Amino acid sequence: MNSELENNIAKLRSKRKISQQELADAIGVSRKTISTVETGRFTPSVVIALKLSHYFEIPVERIFYLEAES
Repeated sequence: MNSELENNIAKLRSKRKISQQELADAIGVSRKTISTVETGRFTPSVVIALKLSHYFEIPVERIFYLEAES
């Protein structure tokens, strides 16, 4: 079974009304990193995933999930 790593970062940012740059600054990465993770072009390290989890105050599993390919 092939799976794609999906995420809810854009939705979470929207709820908090913050930009990619604001999120990047808050967790210590570049805006480009946030952009490429959001669009699925880059799979984040465990450290980045944990920083996002801490920032949004939710478990990593609510930010990232596997979407099965059809």
